[in-house]
Amino acid sequence: MKIAVAYSSKNGLLKEFEKRHQKSEEIPPDFFAEGDSMETINSIMNAIRSGGHKVFGIEADDSAPEILDQIRPDLVFNIAEGLFGDFRESYIPLICERQGLPYTGSDPLTLAICLNKARTKEILNYHSIPTPIFRVVYPYQNYELRDFSFPAIIKPIAEGSSKGIFDSSVVDDAEQAKNKVEESIARYNEPLIIEKFLDGDEFTVAVWGNGKDVEVLPIVAINYDDLPEGARRIYSYEAKWIWDTPKKPLEIFKCPAPLTYLQQRNIEDVIRDAYRVMNIKDWCRIDIRMDEQGIPHVLELNPLPGVLPNPEDNSCFPKATRTKGYSYEAMINKVIEFARKRYGI
Repeated sequence: MKIAVAYSSKNGLLKEFEKRHQKSEEIPPDFFAEGDSMETINSIMNAIRSGGHKVFGIEADDSAPEILDQIRPDLVFNIAEGLFGDFRESYIPLICERQGLPYTGSDPLTLAICLNKARTKEILNYHSIPTPIFRVVYPYQNYELRDFSFPAIIKPIAEGSSKGIFDSSVVDDAEQAKNKVEESIARYNEPLIIEKFLDGDEFTVAVWGNGKDVEVLPIVAINYDDLPEGARRIYSYEAKWIWDTPKKPLEIFKCPAPLTYLQQRNIEDVIRDAYRVMNIKDWCRIDIRMDEQGIPHVLELNPLPGVLPNPEDNSCFPKATRTKGYSYEAMINKVIEFARKRYGI
């Protein structure tokens, strides 16, 4: 097959930023967290080549529609995140649907909804899938938090890769929340979600497939005991990109998670329900946290999961597939297999 890998490199996101802003403007340290390194992009392309395919790499920028139309690949392997707006992850799938090109992963609507944490939680609530209570704060809108149940965690409404989630994002009262809201809106200029902070165990769960072929992969437990003293029990930007390094890795993940049969079944049931109602296709990583009764709550869905190639980078989707017995190359080609079967290719 002729397969195009559509990606958002960190350098590509920088160029996207510079089209809208002055080069001298201060850039938040986490602003390009969702961009992929060339190491990851090349590893994905080499993995696809190992499956016998001809591979093209395409930066998901303004030139992508024309290049895709010229190449006319048999399949587009989509990992493009973009930088601005709720539909930034939908850019490549929208082009593919316009041009009649098959692609891996979820459709534009699902990607846009899952990126917006509030819209996701509204749908989960409607289908009685547990998710922490929340409130949305919009820029320039009056809001009142004195009746909210603290502690809480404050996040940008449409970001991933722990962008906008720092150790200071967990707040204990309305005054702390107000200060954090003002700081975050000034930095990201987008709505925020204020979510009840659950202090139970946390897990991240890789799941892939479609229809009857949906498989929940070995669950990854997140252990916060190795964080610096006084740090909040969250996988913050600091935990992901500063405190956890290849030279000094944190012992933060365990896969498979040490769960009882009932705990694992309860988590898997919630995962399958969320995967289904959000209309996920091919693959996804779903974050789960337990409440004080041990009930698993969905924090968010990541239908474009990160797939860093090196085990020491602690990328959780590859960690789960390695535990299941897949090599990195086999994992990437399995996603292609799911998409091919879905399209009848």
